[in-house]
Amino acid sequence: MKQVVQNYKSGELAVLDVPVPGCKPGGVLVRTVYSLISTGTELMKVSEAGMSMLGKARSRPDQVAKVMQSVATNGVPATYRKVMGKLDSYTPLGYSLCGVVEQVGAGIDDVKVGDLVACAGNEHALHAELNWVPKNLYVPVPDGLAPQHAAFGTVGSIALQGVRQGEPQLGEVALVIGLGLIGQLVVQLLAAAGVRVVGADPDPARCELAERLGAAACGDPASTAVENAVAELTDGHGVDQVYLAAGGGSNQPVELAAKLARDRGRVVDIGKCRLDLPWNAYYEKELDVRFSRSYGPGRYDPSYELEGRDYPIGYVRWTERRNLACFLDLAARGKVDVEPLISHVADFEDAVETYQRLKDGELKAVTALFRYPEQAEEVAEAKAPSVAVPAVNVKPGPARAAKAAVRLAFVGAGNYATSMLLPHLAQREGVELSTVVTTTSLSGANAQRKFGFAKATTDLDAVLGDKSIDAVFVVTRHSSHAELTRQALLAGKTVFVEKPLALTEEELSGVLAAVEESGNDRLQVGFNRRFAPLLQEARTQFGARTGPAHLRYLVNAGRLTHGSWYLQQGTEGSRFAGEGGHFIDTASWLLDADPVSVYATATSGNEDLQVVLRYPDGSTATISYVTTGPSGFPKETLDLVADGRALRLDDFVRASVYGRKKWVSSRLPKARDKGQNAELAAFVKAVRTGGPMPVPLESLVATTAATLAVQTGLAGGVPVTLARP
Repeated sequence: MKQVVQNYKSGELAVLDVPVPGCKPGGVLVRTVYSLISTGTELMKVSEAGMSMLGKARSRPDQVAKVMQSVATNGVPATYRKVMGKLDSYTPLGYSLCGVVEQVGAGIDDVKVGDLVACAGNEHALHAELNWVPKNLYVPVPDGLAPQHAAFGTVGSIALQGVRQGEPQLGEVALVIGLGLIGQLVVQLLAAAGVRVVGADPDPARCELAERLGAAACGDPASTAVENAVAELTDGHGVDQVYLAAGGGSNQPVELAAKLARDRGRVVDIGKCRLDLPWNAYYEKELDVRFSRSYGPGRYDPSYELEGRDYPIGYVRWTERRNLACFLDLAARGKVDVEPLISHVADFEDAVETYQRLKDGELKAVTALFRYPEQAEEVAEAKAPSVAVPAVNVKPGPARAAKAAVRLAFVGAGNYATSMLLPHLAQREGVELSTVVTTTSLSGANAQRKFGFAKATTDLDAVLGDKSIDAVFVVTRHSSHAELTRQALLAGKTVFVEKPLALTEEELSGVLAAVEESGNDRLQVGFNRRFAPLLQEARTQFGARTGPAHLRYLVNAGRLTHGSWYLQQGTEGSRFAGEGGHFIDTASWLLDADPVSVYATATSGNEDLQVVLRYPDGSTATISYVTTGPSGFPKETLDLVADGRALRLDDFVRASVYGRKKWVSSRLPKARDKGQNAELAAFVKAVRTGGPMPVPLESLVATTAATLAVQTGLAGGVPVTLARP
């Protein structure tokens, strides 16, 4: 991944390729969408790095004191090597960002993969494509708040903590000295709290901006404008609070605070400015000088920031994390407007140039943001593609009575129906094959003769209107699946539809509308692999898992013969749209969850696909669907790795599990059983007993939506979010 760094010795800025941070327990791995450039704190650090060694020493007397202590303890040579080694190293920049949760560490249950979060910390919210962020330094972004606005979370928390230190009350008057980024936010927070605000800054543009954002009056501190405004608003008594949000080496802010504060007023230092307090002025008014420590309680406490130990709310109402959440809430509700503060948005790849322009003064900005284009598509504000996962709304119907025999009808009698389904059903006790419906008379007659259907017809209505028929199998071409399923559900039939359930989002919504209208949710899609005995046994041997897993599924699909109707993509959908649900369903069943996002890429002509599914707990499933592999290679191989264990499936012939003990299925050659017989047995049992369907409808819908998302992703070349209501 790439990260912005600086060499403090030479002042060099660079965007380096560095390793991706690991996702440790107690935190999340976040892929950055926007990160905020602090034009105050960061530019000060950048400017210091460009100074001579003497200049650096003058700017950081605290560090010089540490060096002198080290000299006294360790001697000059050792101290010199230590200092030079530290100076001649790359250090990170950045401390405020918004991104998408990429991976969830152990012990985290308040966010999931795909969630948008705001992050804080000069060691964890860096200008980098990926950051590991501990629990107390991130919060979920409220609905409706744009990611570029959520990137203000850290600086907003700094401003909010400063305001809390001032303890403002309704009707009071405050003076904000310094109308940079923090000062502008303080102005808005005070105005939202019912405080009248006077601003002071030598920049007329910043004064005008602060007045637009809620200040009663602003002006140059060197003029009489500020003093006059304070006198008018306070009847000459002086302001109740002063907020020092300025930087630099001038002592003017401290002196102005003493001059314009009322007797026993409060002075809060938020920025990093010179603090030579004029003793007489502060003593005579008995001014209460307070310091605001960064984002709030918890800052600089490793047990809070790194170990996730929260402070009880009864003792510490506003912690670092609660301040962050509060500011985002204010922004989401429009109480704070950060959009006018965004002066410039630069692509992350232009980071070095952007810093240089800011440092040289060529680019004047209250706030600048880095945009990470390849990640920004993942969030709604960037208009990321998404496929809806419709909600399943159905009122529970009356319990269905158990039956001695189940009467089945087939709509379609093509190759799959006659080779993989009907041979199992024809031999099953308690099953009566009632009617077969086909578009041509001869295919119906052949199915009737071979499998013993009571009748054959080309009239679908004859089946849907026959109340003696319990269940309908839809085994036709893909383009007709959704409509036939919809009609059968409305007719009150239990339905088994071969994959795919739908080829478009509209078709999927239509099926669910029929479920809701009829109250009939008795639906099964032919995802048979989860019923395969060998895979079920391997899953049992693997056991339950606690951490995220990675699943790899290679499907050596092979080429289609010329003339196959699968090639009619204009009407029947892509080949993966027809078959892909099998593999997505198998992955989701093994991972015991439904995917939250899909990324798909393909070779020229979309013949070979790579599909990456992400799951709520950070698990991933990679499906390689290839048509150009050798015919002699196994069709399906699957590997699942998690918690120090691995499961391997070799084409439904052999399986193994590696862990503390090794389990290997029988090595004797056997026929490939991909689960059709077990799936049909479970379906027939549900129809006969009136019990629950073998696979929950919500899972069928999620798998169908994920399959549709593959085509959407191929068209856009970006990850597709599976949007749930």
